[in-house]
Amino acid sequence: MAAFFTRVTFDFGVLSTLIRIFLLLIVRGSLTYSAQSDVDCLRAIKGSLEDPLNYINSSWNFDDSSSEGFICKFIGIDCWHPDENRVLNIRLGDMGLKGEFPLGVAGCLSLTGLDLSNNKIYGNIPNNISKLLEYVTSLDLSSNQLSGEIPVNLANCTYLNVLKLDNNKLMGQIPAQIGQLGRMTTFTVTNNQLSGPVPQFKNATIHADSYTNNAGLCGDPLPPCRGSSKKTNSAAIVGAAVGGVTVAALAVSIGMFFYLRKVSRKKKEEDPLGNKWAKGIKDAKGVKVLMFEKSVSKVKFSNLMKATNDFSKENIIGLGRTGTMYKAVLEDGTSLMVKRFQDTHYSDKGFASEMAVLGNVKHRNLVPLLGYCMAKKERLLVYKYMSNGSLHDKLHLVKAGHEFMDWPLRLKIGIRAAKGFAWLHHSCNPRIIHRNVSSNCILLDEDYEPKISDFGLARLMNPIDTHLSTFVNGEFGDLGYIAPECARTLLATPKGDVYSFGVVLLELVTGERPTYVAKAPKSFNGNLVEWISELSRTSKLHDAIDESLVGKGYDVELFQFLKVARNCVLPAPKERPTMFEVYQFLRAIGQPHNFTTEDDILLQSDIGDADQLVELIVARGVKEAC
Repeated sequence: MAAFFTRVTFDFGVLSTLIRIFLLLIVRGSLTYSAQSDVDCLRAIKGSLEDPLNYINSSWNFDDSSSEGFICKFIGIDCWHPDENRVLNIRLGDMGLKGEFPLGVAGCLSLTGLDLSNNKIYGNIPNNISKLLEYVTSLDLSSNQLSGEIPVNLANCTYLNVLKLDNNKLMGQIPAQIGQLGRMTTFTVTNNQLSGPVPQFKNATIHADSYTNNAGLCGDPLPPCRGSSKKTNSAAIVGAAVGGVTVAALAVSIGMFFYLRKVSRKKKEEDPLGNKWAKGIKDAKGVKVLMFEKSVSKVKFSNLMKATNDFSKENIIGLGRTGTMYKAVLEDGTSLMVKRFQDTHYSDKGFASEMAVLGNVKHRNLVPLLGYCMAKKERLLVYKYMSNGSLHDKLHLVKAGHEFMDWPLRLKIGIRAAKGFAWLHHSCNPRIIHRNVSSNCILLDEDYEPKISDFGLARLMNPIDTHLSTFVNGEFGDLGYIAPECARTLLATPKGDVYSFGVVLLELVTGERPTYVAKAPKSFNGNLVEWISELSRTSKLHDAIDESLVGKGYDVELFQFLKVARNCVLPAPKERPTMFEVYQFLRAIGQPHNFTTEDDILLQSDIGDADQLVELIVARGVKEAC
């Protein structure tokens, strides 16, 4: 356990899969690949889907096709290399898109991930889907309006790791052949109209909550299916019974149709708060909440149930790839956050061991993990409550009555968040690469002290801790925060965290979102980092600063801060600072505000002049982190 995050244990099955895919792509590429194919693929997708919110239409501009790699700047598109028109992932979730499944996706010959979730895609899943998505490892079609049956052909998508079909109108049986997909780790079909036995997966453990709200499904891990009647060898009896059985079967079918409709309607009525999974473990015996903090009074499982209204959906305060976060208010008024963790493949003993490690990871700028609970197959993590929510919401979801974030507050948040990430990278034992840095993972307490959340959870989601695991499971971080080398090298590195944190710093100083720049010219179709790069090339970097912060006595600090952020998102990882150096630079800028009176990180030299330190990173090469 001491080498929790630093050891590298290679899963040769996963590695061989990647090598095989790569070789196939090379062979296929040498024979048939054309950059124009992927361009035509995206053009066909754009043409087949309605885009009422103007996400695709405003970003996917095919007029400027002179430069190789121009499609890599489109919103929702990850390329294998930024200078090559070869699509790796298509991420179009939650964009309000309408239409049938886009058949043009077949033209993206090297595609490994497709996310069309939370849209209005209707019609059937194509029967030849394995021909359209030959190398896909992650397919998310959840929360759409898809109907018909799940095609058997999906079982020919032999590289699938993740398949999400929940919240649609799918009917019929789940093809048993899907259970033969040996690389599958996540499979969900909740809230459909499916029936019959569920697949028996070869290598994955699929929990019952992956099948909820499908009244007709049965078989392990659900209740057993009803067995067929005993056979008899008596032809006379069989002949005499045929007529009666036929009539009875017809009657039963009609009766079952209305019964299942009633059951489905009843289930929806019975679970208006979306917490049936919690009610299923409410009366479980021997469930304990194990707390790390002595200062926190003992919490029973029944306390958590009551404090969250049995984990009602009304208590949800956050949704993410690692799980759902609930607010819990105990009887003594103490507020906690409880995360229902998802997709862990650990045994109870293994999970407890990993929790023991994470429970000892403590720093002022990390969200305190107070304890955890294992109830049947559920995994619940208990955190200290952060009353001011996420940095993302404070910056981008400004509502009437919300406090405006002035520059000193933004600077303090940037400095102390940098301190937390620097501690994870350089001083924590074991050292931790976050992997999913964003303004959503930086929470704010009652004093607006930034606290980093979800540190270490990537490890729990991928217990085989190879760098390749993020690729295999289709996880490259949140859109707009992904370092360009991640898709190219398939590595999770400290410099990848630095890049993502650089985007957070850009959000703080510009007020813009990572994927959309409101004040950029209409002709600009890139993201925030690309806009900053363009302004830097044309000596207009000052134009990026949030206008609401300018002219209030902080203009020098703003520009120094912006230059640090810009250098964090340089294309070449070796040219970026380490997280420790980022903290040093920001600390120097914030010296007049006295934000840092003590340090968890030992500084070996005086900080010195802020301008000199900010320019230092440009004047010299920076050594690799860790």
